[in-house]
Amino acid sequence: MKVHTNFDLTPFNSYRIKATCRTAYFPETEADVVSFYQNNKAYVLLGSGHNVILSKLYYDTSFLIFNGNYSDVSINSDGMLVAEAGITMLRLSELALENSLSGLEIFYDIPSSLGGAVVMNAGASGEEIKDVLLKVRFLDLVDMQVKEIRKEDMNFEYRNSFFQRNTDKVVLKVWLQLLHKEKNLIKEKMETIKVQRWAKQPKEFPNAGSVFKRPNGFYVGAMIDELNLKGFTIGGAQISKKHGGFIVNIGEATGKDILDIISEVKRLVLQKFGVELEVEQRVI
Repeated sequence: MKVHTNFDLTPFNSYRIKATCRTAYFPETEADVVSFYQNNKAYVLLGSGHNVILSKLYYDTSFLIFNGNYSDVSINSDGMLVAEAGITMLRLSELALENSLSGLEIFYDIPSSLGGAVVMNAGASGEEIKDVLLKVRFLDLVDMQVKEIRKEDMNFEYRNSFFQRNTDKVVLKVWLQLLHKEKNLIKEKMETIKVQRWAKQPKEFPNAGSVFKRPNGFYVGAMIDELNLKGFTIGGAQISKKHGGFIVNIGEATGKDILDIISEVKRLVLQKFGVELEVEQRVI
C-alpha cells in the first residue's frame, strides 16, 4: 500500500478545490483495504473524486483513496466482468469495447470509480449500473468480515443503494454481466453519448456533474433557468451558463463558495416552486 503525508488533494477532486490531508493511503490489494480499516478509526473514503465537494482547506485525518489503484479486472467468455472497486468506469467501458461487450457504453464519459458508481447507482439516459450488476463483495466494518451480496438484496433506487444507506459497508469487488455485441455498434453508441454530453455539459470548467437529484415532476435545470440563475457567481464558483444543473470552478473556487451557491439555489427553488432540492454530491 502506498502512503503519502501532507498530501495534495487538488488533483483528486474534479472541482479542483485546493485541499490537503494529513495522510493519504492508496491500497493495492484487498488485504491492504482490510488492514487500513483495522488500524484507522477516523478516516475519509474517496473514490475518483468526481461526485464530492471538499469543504475544508486541510483535513487532519487519513484519506483512503481508490483512484485507478486497486483495479484488477478479469473477463470470462460468457461476458462476466469481475473488477476491483478502484478501477475507473472509463477504463471498464474501454475494456468492454475491446472485448465486444455491451452494457457499459453510457459510462464511457461518466467519470467515476466502479465502487463509487455502485454506491451512487450511477447512470444516465435511463440506464444504471444496477442493470448489469450481479453481486458485490464488501468489507463489513461492523464485524470486519468480508461478505458478498447479490443485486436482488441491495434495493437499488434512483441514485441510491444498499451501500449509500449503509456507510459501514465498503465495496471491494463487483461482478457485472455484459452482453456480446458487434464492436462497431458499441463504439458508435459510446461516441454518440460523448458528443451529446459535451454539447450539453460544461466540460470546459472543473465540475462534479449534476449537483442536485432530480425531484419528482420537475427538472432542476429548467427551474434554475426560470429563476435566471445561470451565471450566478460566488467567489470562484458559478452556476454554469451552459447547464443550470451544474456548478463550475471558474477560478480558485473553495468548497464554501460551492456550498454557498447550493444554499442560495435551494432557498430560491423552495420559495418559488415549493420543492426541497436534495444534493446529489457528497460533502466532505
